[in-house]
Amino acid sequence: MTPETTAQNALSKSQRAYQWIKERIAHQEFTPGYRLVLGTIATDLDMSVVPVREAIRQLEAEGLVTFERNVGARVSMVDDSAYRYSMQALSVLEGTATALSARRLNADDLRDARRINALMIETLEHFDPRAFTALNQEFHSTLYAKCANPRMLELVNAEWGRLGHLRDSTFSFVPGRAQESVREHENIVQLIEVGAPLGEIEKVARRHRAATLDAYMIHEHPDEALGLPAF
Repeated sequence: MTPETTAQNALSKSQRAYQWIKERIAHQEFTPGYRLVLGTIATDLDMSVVPVREAIRQLEAEGLVTFERNVGARVSMVDDSAYRYSMQALSVLEGTATALSARRLNADDLRDARRINALMIETLEHFDPRAFTALNQEFHSTLYAKCANPRMLELVNAEWGRLGHLRDSTFSFVPGRAQESVREHENIVQLIEVGAPLGEIEKVARRHRAATLDAYMIHEHPDEALGLPAF
């Protein structure tokens, strides 16, 4: 096989990998924040890592993929306006739903919330943003599920569903936020446990959700992060 033939085959594989990844980004199979593991993609496409790496570089040049040291390649948040709006709405809705649910939660509910938070803490050592996000949603659902306002619950669940389509995991962008998050979870549980005023529970739960958006903005849009409103 001549060097020219080898180069053509490599280029063909690189373009195939490029199209394969790009199609999955376009169809939201790979959502913003999704970590692109080169070895896994190479295995799926039955090729070496070299053409996959070339495809990633091409996608990075187009702004569809972001590469960070010690993190690797992930799908970029190309237009994150919808994400910001959903996070702002969710901070208000979920904070209120949690407060309205607080007096209805019993010892078993709080024990379950702590169990889930403990699982989240276990994931921190070998951090998996997607698993962490799934547990995070389960944790919060445990705290707001007994909200007596069905319309409020419908809105909260709708925004969680919308976020699932907008990005893979916010924690892919700001993994350091995860450690702060689990500490804040325990604080929310303690406030509910001691029967704190509902206004205080609502404020702490709202700021907890907004803090994740703040961390994302500081990381991705530092020029816009100054003077963020306290949603």
